[in-house]
Amino acid sequence: MSIVDHQEPLEATPQDRLARLGIVIPPPPPPIANFLTHVREGNLVFLSGQGPREANGYLHTGKVGANVTVEEAYAHAWLTGINLFSVMQDVLGDLGRIKRIVKLFGMVNAVPEFGDQPAVINGCSDLFVKVLGDRGEHARSAVGVGSLPGNITVEIEAVVAVRD
Repeated sequence: MSIVDHQEPLEATPQDRLARLGIVIPPPPPPIANFLTHVREGNLVFLSGQGPREANGYLHTGKVGANVTVEEAYAHAWLTGINLFSVMQDVLGDLGRIKRIVKLFGMVNAVPEFGDQPAVINGCSDLFVKVLGDRGEHARSAVGVGSLPGNITVEIEAVVAVRD
């Protein structure tokens, strides 16, 4: 059973599904420090953590449970998923080459007593299933952290199995 109801025709491509959702994949965000946006090893691509960066460069910041709601943070995780797709598109040239999202690791910048990290990271998980169907279902961790770079609300990294 899928995480999210995805009633798309089997022949729908990831690009078709993105278009139906009104999503345009932006260019991949540049790394903010001395690291690569991804490393490919065999048929696995390891994506570095991405955050909630808008196409115009604006970063969503704040603490979930203080000045950011779960609903806002869910939207930030959805946006972060779009940024992960942008790196995948850049690396693969075609999102149809994604065999499966293997694993997500989601971090939520939250107050210490916040305990709803899974609901926040669902933003990214739901997006991946809507765009990739069963290939978007994945193993996942969702953790709370005391801070993230630039005080961003969420950071998510992924491991993706790909077809040549």
